[in-house]
Amino acid sequence: MYAYMVGIVKEIESNYIVLENSDIGYLIYTASPYTFKIDEKIKIYLYQNVKEDELTLYGFKTNEEKNLFLKLINVKGLGPKMALVLLAADVKDIISAIETENINYLKKFPKIGDKVARQIILDLKGKLVTNSPDNNFNELIEALEALGYKNSDIKKIIPNIKEEKLELQIKEALKLLLK
Repeated sequence: MYAYMVGIVKEIESNYIVLENSDIGYLIYTASPYTFKIDEKIKIYLYQNVKEDELTLYGFKTNEEKNLFLKLINVKGLGPKMALVLLAADVKDIISAIETENINYLKKFPKIGDKVARQIILDLKGKLVTNSPDNNFNELIEALEALGYKNSDIKKIIPNIKEEKLELQIKEALKLLLK
């Protein structure tokens, strides 16, 4: 299993790139191949899908994208190719659509119908918390749960947290929860 690969982009096609590493060209399916440039040295996070007759690599610019992809492919009726189509949009937009139950947003993607959109929301709502170096809300959620607050109440106030440091996030969150 691969975690990531560093190499030079040698080819760009409509749904994949070829990344050269140690004189080997790896065909890697990606949601937005045209965001890469020929002869650009990149680090790409990978997921290796193994079937009885196929070995496929899927690539992502960020670990956050890869983690969302891994959650999406566990949704009933949603395979790797369909999950990759969703990732052509911004990760935060997809998470927001799932958390706000915006079925119409999800249905705008090819091959995502009403049934699959509802299944995505059913399986993933409340399970997706964005992580970034500046805003690590997982620690905030754990701290607030340790103080006895319900996860559903915490999720409602998370979008309103503006602070970047955990200590200040907790203070801001407590003010919002006490209202």
